[in-house]
Amino acid sequence: MVDIDETDRRILRVLQKDTTLSLDALADMVALSRNACWRRVRRMEEAGIITARVAHLNASALGLGLTVFVMIRAGAHDPDWLSRFQAAIAAMPEIQGAHRMTGDLDYVLRVRVEDVAGYDRFYKALIARVPVADVSASFVMEDIKDTTELPI
Repeated sequence: MVDIDETDRRILRVLQKDTTLSLDALADMVALSRNACWRRVRRMEEAGIITARVAHLNASALGLGLTVFVMIRAGAHDPDWLSRFQAAIAAMPEIQGAHRMTGDLDYVLRVRVEDVAGYDRFYKALIARVPVADVSASFVMEDIKDTTELPI
C-alpha cells in the first residue's frame, strides 16, 4: 500500500469525475505545478491506485436498459467447478460484476441486458456453461444512485 496525502486525494477526486482534463487543468484544480501533478499521477498509476482511465457509457442509449442482480447458489465447491464458473464469468460480457459472498448465497452477479428476453438468453447461456444449484434474479426498477466514485 502506498501512502497518499490530501493532495493525492484531491487529484483522485477530480480524476474520478473527469479523466479527460488536460494535465494543466488538473494541476490548476489541485494547486500544483504541471510537473508535480504529473509525478503524483504516475506514482499512483505505478502503485496500482489508478488502474484505468475509462469512458462511462449510457447503457440505455446503447439498448442495454435492464440491470439484473443474479443470485447463485453453487451446486459444488470443488476446484473444477470453480474453474468452470470463473471461465463462464470471464466469457460473458453481460456480467459487469461478480462477487463471492458470505451467508446463504454463494455469488451475486450484476448483469446488463436489453430486456427480460435478453436476461432469459443470458440465463440459458450461463447454465449451459456451468451447473448451479439455484439461480434467482432481481430486476432493477430504478437507479437511485449508481457510481464508480470511491469516497476518498
